[in-house]
Amino acid sequence: MNDVLVIAGHALRESLRRRVFVVVVALTLVFGALYTWGAHELFKDVNGFGNNRFGLDAKTLAGATLLGLAMFGTLFLGAVLAVFLTLSAVRGDAETGLLQPLIVRPLGRNQYLAGRFLAAAAVAFVYVGIVYAGAVILTGVTGHWWPDRPVGAGLRLALAMVVVAGLSLLGSIFLSSIANGIGVLMIFGAGLLAGLLGSIGDALNSNTLQTIANTASWVLPFEALYRDALRLLVQDIPGVTGAIVQLGPLGGSHDAGAFLLPWVAIYLVLIALAGSFFFGRRDL
Repeated sequence: MNDVLVIAGHALRESLRRRVFVVVVALTLVFGALYTWGAHELFKDVNGFGNNRFGLDAKTLAGATLLGLAMFGTLFLGAVLAVFLTLSAVRGDAETGLLQPLIVRPLGRNQYLAGRFLAAAAVAFVYVGIVYAGAVILTGVTGHWWPDRPVGAGLRLALAMVVVAGLSLLGSIFLSSIANGIGVLMIFGAGLLAGLLGSIGDALNSNTLQTIANTASWVLPFEALYRDALRLLVQDIPGVTGAIVQLGPLGGSHDAGAFLLPWVAIYLVLIALAGSFFFGRRDL
């Protein structure tokens, strides 16, 4: 375990040296400033729609939609961070000669993979949790609207980044840094697109689109975690307002069932086993 922590610390120090976290903090502050401005303007505009003949709760509609968009933005920023922390973890470091000195006794390949995964997963998990909590607080303070079950939604959002980090680390065994980064981000986008198709399929009662979305949810469970997080935020909102917000931004809410979290754990174990198998057979 000590070897794993050594590699995790090395990965974090290397990221600091390359100023990865400086860029992340700067982009996050920009995102936070834009979100605060947008939330202030939106809630100011909806204050005049307190009474309407459609039975809409304008404040709830605005808050749920805005926070849903913030969750998507947080998910995207977290995915970029997880990918950049792992895109060159194996093949990239091997090509530059950084990996070979580390893979010596008593430190082995499995410990190296575990350390790199621990560093990336922990940073992405904490980062997404902090940014999401900030969005919830800003929404509540600015518009006096607080979501239901914010903790469960935040945990699912952060756990989605652990899955992305695992996929990116697995890809780094086979692909160069640039190819791996592009590939994982395209897979990330494809997963979110499948979720959007699922929402359209639910609205149109299309079995084909629903099947595509459900299959993608199990093959790429970060997408299922994102949509389940949206569900927890809005499932207790009643009436017409609840029906609208459940459509959700960029994917829509969806109940993946009780097996989702166990499947995520199994999925991460499968990624670990695949990574250990293929990395053990690569020539460095």
